[in-house]
Amino acid sequence: MTVAADVYPSRQLNQQPRWLDRLDPIIHGDPSNDAPLTADQMARFERDGFLVLPELFNQDEVAVFRNEVNRLRNDKEVLEQPSAIREPDSGALRSLFAIHRSNNLFKRIASDERIASIASYIVGGDVYVHQSRMNLKPGFKGKEFYWHSDFETWHVEDGLPRMRAVSCSILLTDNTPYNGPLMLIPGSHRHYISCTGDTPDNHYQRSLRKQELGVPDDSSLNDMVAQGGIEAVTGKAGTVVLFDCNTLHGSNSNITPSPRSNLFYVYNHVDNQPVAPYGELTPRPDFVAERGPVEPLQIAPQHYR
Repeated sequence: MTVAADVYPSRQLNQQPRWLDRLDPIIHGDPSNDAPLTADQMARFERDGFLVLPELFNQDEVAVFRNEVNRLRNDKEVLEQPSAIREPDSGALRSLFAIHRSNNLFKRIASDERIASIASYIVGGDVYVHQSRMNLKPGFKGKEFYWHSDFETWHVEDGLPRMRAVSCSILLTDNTPYNGPLMLIPGSHRHYISCTGDTPDNHYQRSLRKQELGVPDDSSLNDMVAQGGIEAVTGKAGTVVLFDCNTLHGSNSNITPSPRSNLFYVYNHVDNQPVAPYGELTPRPDFVAERGPVEPLQIAPQHYR
């Protein structure tokens, strides 16, 4: 497979950490067209690299989603699948990937116009699901996830060419300041931080449990936070967080009794499908990064009960 020109190099031999200017638009949609976001919401996404939509899904819908999550997390056959990622210490289920492929309910949620139409507008056209998963951070035992840009990993380890993808997190539990909520650095999406380190093949088997490569250096993180600060996303179950693929984010461990869980979908433009990984690695499995062929999502209203 031919590798396209690498305009966002990272983790290369003898490379030092450095900041590169973003070369891609943040919002690709035509502002003259009818947009599923208000002008203020678009301005905030452009400025911060993320947008919080409080209680976009109602509590009855959240209950349906949560029941299915609980069913899957207790299914022994599911837990034995390669797509089921366990916590490094406790062995508890941390993430279950490719839920839009394996589960009819989660497939329908991916096409729900309340979220998919926004993703389509941000990336400027037809989308498909590049990655999906349910994330669990159990009470007392849920581990942290260090600061990173998803795009850096997807570019180096999956071959995603450009920043034309957006992530969507649907909160299934209340997120408080105490139970390890998602944290983001506003404005960090405007720069790409080249990271250091030699990435071994099959690195995903470790990084999905604990990310240690593809993380920015301390000096860059310090400067990014000095510029943009840190915002922790708190809110009721049913809230949706949309964030740019290059926005730096992470989360603390959860030492409270209150579990945290969410559904996570990555929408990518159909013209931005992965090529050979830029890190010259063996591509990660399809359950982590959809490699195609793909068809555009059929975005439509959905009803759950």
